[in-house]
Amino acid sequence: MSEEYKLLYRIDSPRDLKRLSAEELRLYCDELRRYIIEECSVHPGHLASSLGAVELAAALHYVFDAPDDKIVWDVGHQTYAHKIITGRREAFRTKRQLGGISGFPKMSESPYDAFGGGHASVSISAAFGMAKAAELRGEKRQVVAVIGDGSMTGGLAFEGLNNAGASKQTNLLVILNDNHMAIDQATGALKNYLLKISTSVHYNRFKQRLWGLLSHTPRLLRLCQKAGNAVKQGLLNNSNFFESLNFRYFGPVDGHNLRELVRTLRALHDIEGPKLLHVMTVKGKGYRPAESDQSVWHAPGCFNPDTGERIRPKRGAARYQDVFGETLLELARQDARVVGVSPAMPSGCSMNILMREMPDRCFDVGIAEGHAVTFSAGLAAAGMVPFCNIYSTFMQRAYDNVIHDVAIQDLPVVMCLDRGGLVGEDGVTHHGVFDMAAFGAVPGLTIAAPRNERELRNLMYTALQAGHPYMIRYPRGYGEGVAWRGEPFEILPAGRGERLRDGDALALVTIGTTAGAAARAAERAAAEGVEVAHYDLRFVKPLDEALLDEVGRRFRRVITVEDGSIRGGVGEAVAAYFNTHGCDTHVRMLGIGDAWVEHGTPLQLQALCGYDEEAILRTILEMR
Repeated sequence: MSEEYKLLYRIDSPRDLKRLSAEELRLYCDELRRYIIEECSVHPGHLASSLGAVELAAALHYVFDAPDDKIVWDVGHQTYAHKIITGRREAFRTKRQLGGISGFPKMSESPYDAFGGGHASVSISAAFGMAKAAELRGEKRQVVAVIGDGSMTGGLAFEGLNNAGASKQTNLLVILNDNHMAIDQATGALKNYLLKISTSVHYNRFKQRLWGLLSHTPRLLRLCQKAGNAVKQGLLNNSNFFESLNFRYFGPVDGHNLRELVRTLRALHDIEGPKLLHVMTVKGKGYRPAESDQSVWHAPGCFNPDTGERIRPKRGAARYQDVFGETLLELARQDARVVGVSPAMPSGCSMNILMREMPDRCFDVGIAEGHAVTFSAGLAAAGMVPFCNIYSTFMQRAYDNVIHDVAIQDLPVVMCLDRGGLVGEDGVTHHGVFDMAAFGAVPGLTIAAPRNERELRNLMYTALQAGHPYMIRYPRGYGEGVAWRGEPFEILPAGRGERLRDGDALALVTIGTTAGAAARAAERAAAEGVEVAHYDLRFVKPLDEALLDEVGRRFRRVITVEDGSIRGGVGEAVAAYFNTHGCDTHVRMLGIGDAWVEHGTPLQLQALCGYDEEAILRTILEMR
């Protein structure tokens, strides 16, 4: 796919971009798209979303004067072109690697990253805050929020629109990047409303005639816009939702037509107050494999850029998410009460397995984690047993819903937290490091962490029978390779762990998949003459008191290992138990310290945090 680049290496900043003619800008975008494809083929990332936003990023930097003007990108999935335009072309080769640049906007990385964007739906609120600050300080600057239609389903986006729309003088431009997709196909009433706007033949024909008269005169633009909204009300038989929130609505416009984008953005530049530009784009634009399978090519891993063949590592074990998805389908076949709930992550968590076979019992609620939990609580209150799957980092957004709507009311919601622990290349915004510490304080909530695939399967079965709030957290990636498909289900009593290995030197106490590294370290220690006992707790809450009584009675030196925050985590809970029960036990806690962990492979990051196999072995030998 490699061809000679004529313009790509001439552009090191938005200032260079502004020197290009309209024809050169088109050529530059084509080269930029090709560069993103080539680099992502060997250094994987979020491909399809960024391909769809190439022209939009170029047009924004062509018209606006960042970093003085503020461009806030909602989630970093669509920002690769932005990063390359703003001086990170060479560093782009290091994205998501240890010591390299982030795959998401990051304020400390570049002055052009006006606000961090790892979680969806934040851009409007943040941009409105910046716009209001500029207004209060008497500064003349433009503030732009770029938000996808998937992110627009989040409640925070509506809160931002509602608040910003009430401030009629604050200069804010919201660009709705509409491609009918989140990670998977977009869902919900908003999707249908946007589709209705964008596909009305009569409206669009009339709209094109109006916008054909567009000039650089703001007064004429406002006249066209008002006329367009009148047409929408007449032809669509529906008032404009955004206009009802006091946003002036413009569009929809073709997000891949550079001339139209540049002309429109220049016209909007001088219109004050809150306004929204509806831009239609294609996820994966310009690369046929990504356009034809947008969900898969959201983050495809390595691939051959010429053929589109994905290069997948050979693995003998199953992914934890697939264990979840297949087990959920099996449980749903057995029990009519079982339903699945996902906040726009059905393929990411493998709930699409249930969705394909039983679509009426699986609900994608959009990027709305709090709603997902409370909706699940409503299902449970009416006799269903919902399995609500939310990535650990995103469950942080639903903390109050878990407490108020599920735990206090003792409802049988099974909350499955995928991506628990250090997730790797997605970095600091996506690590699931706080769940055990945060939810461990919630009364009446059982929290489990399986150490392998079979335990995840059995814990899901156990949770279905529990009749109370239940949380299961497990990591991203592949399991240990133990047999699980077709195995008979087994109830795993709450608060009961297991002794995996006996020894007399000291005790290892692990939770979740850290048991694997600990077991290997114990084997290596034994080869050096140090026999270590190994206990797996299995449950964060309730703790296995009988197991801890045995450890406290037998050992004076204990090492705890967890794939989560040490502060408030399992290690501290174990140490507190020993202290309150009068055990003369010294506890060394391994896990994630009180610091932000950046991006890299999970093994690299576990080594940096000091709880990989080598670190466990080193600690054993130090404490023997």
